[in-house]
Amino acid sequence: MGRHYYSGKDEADSLKKVSIYFLNQNKYFETAWHSGDISWSRNGEKTGSITVEYIVDHTEYYLRFIYTQTDRDTGEKKNFNYKVQLATTPCNYGGLRYWFVCPLSVNGIPCNRRVGVLYKNGDYFGCRHCYNLTYRSKNENRRYRYNPLFNVLTYSDRIEELESKTNRHYYAGKLTKTYQKIAKLRKKILNLSHLI
Repeated sequence: MGRHYYSGKDEADSLKKVSIYFLNQNKYFETAWHSGDISWSRNGEKTGSITVEYIVDHTEYYLRFIYTQTDRDTGEKKNFNYKVQLATTPCNYGGLRYWFVCPLSVNGIPCNRRVGVLYKNGDYFGCRHCYNLTYRSKNENRRYRYNPLFNVLTYSDRIEELESKTNRHYYAGKLTKTYQKIAKLRKKILNLSHLI
């Protein structure tokens, strides 16, 4: 799936999104097939919805995104139905952690990043890197760099990035360097949590 080129950075906060956290909370990954609807609203008015199906096909894990979009200019309705691959990594205390594999391509090159959230900033859902997204908290004022919430968001992004690049937690009985970094970032978040 291709994407349009966006010259400026759009804000992720205001876009429709689907997160692994939400799917996990709603028990999508507990059986070999699960289907449900996700709706978005603004000021009490529904702004859109999507059907998400989770499917395990032998050793392949994937989601199917199904939705209809109305063109703002022509009013023409367009139906979407496509696969979003999932990747898994082992959790420290057993079980699996799920990731979206970004389905977008940029300049003909598939993204394939493992991410926890997909955003809709065009026809398809994709990662914030492909859509060149930023967060409102980063745009409002650079002095927010000293705001604990800004730092928590920054550390969380870094953790997601590091976790998406490694499958191994331990090597020769010790935490890998990557997971040592993740542990330090989680400790920083914990230390800031009482300030938020």
